[in-house]
Amino acid sequence: MTRRLTGLDAAFLALETPTSTGHVGGLSILDPSTATEPLTLERLTAILASRLDAVPVLRQRLQSVPLGIDQPVWVDDRHFDIGYHVRELGLPSPGSDEQLAEQVSRIHARPLDRERPLWETYLLSGLAGGRMAVYTKVHHAAIDGVSGAEMLTLLFDLSPEAPTPGPAPEFRPQPGPGAARLGVQAIGRLAWRPVEVAKLAVNGVRAIPAVAPVVGPLVGNLLGLGRGPSGDGGVIKSSTPLVAPPTPLNVAISPHRRFAFASLPLDEVKFVKNTFEVSVNDVVMAISAGALRRWLLAHDALPDGPLVAMVPVSIRGADDGVGGNKVSAMLAALPTQLEDPVERLAVTRQATMIAKAQQAFIPQGLVDDVSDFAPPALTARAARVMFASKILHRLPAFNTVISNVPGPNVPIYLAGAKLLAHHPVSVVTDGIGLNITVIGYLGQLNFGLVAAREIVPDLADLMGWFGEELALLVAAAHAAAGNGSESEAHTEGNVSGRRSRGTAPRSGGRRPRSS
Repeated sequence: MTRRLTGLDAAFLALETPTSTGHVGGLSILDPSTATEPLTLERLTAILASRLDAVPVLRQRLQSVPLGIDQPVWVDDRHFDIGYHVRELGLPSPGSDEQLAEQVSRIHARPLDRERPLWETYLLSGLAGGRMAVYTKVHHAAIDGVSGAEMLTLLFDLSPEAPTPGPAPEFRPQPGPGAARLGVQAIGRLAWRPVEVAKLAVNGVRAIPAVAPVVGPLVGNLLGLGRGPSGDGGVIKSSTPLVAPPTPLNVAISPHRRFAFASLPLDEVKFVKNTFEVSVNDVVMAISAGALRRWLLAHDALPDGPLVAMVPVSIRGADDGVGGNKVSAMLAALPTQLEDPVERLAVTRQATMIAKAQQAFIPQGLVDDVSDFAPPALTARAARVMFASKILHRLPAFNTVISNVPGPNVPIYLAGAKLLAHHPVSVVTDGIGLNITVIGYLGQLNFGLVAAREIVPDLADLMGWFGEELALLVAAAHAAAGNGSESEAHTEGNVSGRRSRGTAPRSGGRRPRSS
């Protein structure tokens, strides 16, 4: 089966540079004591092999179009070798969370081989407490965050009594199209460019109300028009002029990474949500703002105004299946300038409501259509020029990425081993040196922080502050409910509990779950 990449899929290929990779990953922490058989490399390989039919892109590689005049296509890899993609690493027992995160950060930093299907899976053994882990990375050109989460339900089971995998179904790769055929198809698509231009123009005009609050302040600043009463240079009247301030996070990066992970209890997040009448995502954004405020203060780099966060938004429909990217994005103010956590939460709610309203004006798929318009050869060249100019960290459109992905709400198992937590491992690029991604599972929010290694050397401290910021909001929620004395004890217990799970404060001697 041949499938052409969308413009957005191909954009993730173009964004790869010597210092940036385009794949996303996930770290699954497992309890093998629930399994009837040991989880070995052979067993993991057999299970994956028996289920690859459900995710065809895992046995496909990229084939380019002659002269780069159209997007590449996915074609069956006739030399597919699952043994190349499934690997094993052992930590020195008892392996700590710090050692696990260090291994993940090193594996995640390595680019995938473009000549093969764009994924790898690692079985990691030797963790303390008898646990095991599986880390998988897949190129963002193949999947987005939501379809990646859906892959969990395809590759995992709902019961520990998993059947022993039988022989894998025979893989009969279909021949890919020849260069001549791809060239003819690409020329045919070029003939439709005038029609696509008209479509983009219409959709672009429709999107102006949403784009104006973002573009207006930037244009005003570039033109030197100054700031009016609304703080947007008098160009666009907007209650949230989103101009990302310079921070230590928005600089050129190296190819090396750090990774930190932790889990926070969803019931506490929902308690805050219900008390202050906000959403779960508002709470995630607010505690992110609080943790980033602490980090910026520690580095003497706190801006006077808010940061700007890019928040991916899934537009995947029920019939879109697994694979490819169905995603839009919104920009939201992150009120790191506010000291009071409850005030930060209230302002965060207002900021996300405005961001959602603006994003709703953008025709779904407009970003995909725009990125699909330019031929890949031109897109790749433009990307190289853009990165070489360093404009992304001279004029960053946003300071960080915060993504909240839904996950399964029932226990799932891999080869009978219960999934304890699944932590996302995402992407950073030049100018955006920190990514915060969250996925929900079984009453907890599992955080995964990825940063350029030199930019955030204290990523463990930053991860720890997320738990402490949630504890402050829980205390405030108890106080708002009239439980002041209970709040103090509850908060103290929560903070100590989170520290024991690996979120020590900056002054602690132990650096939890990071590398």
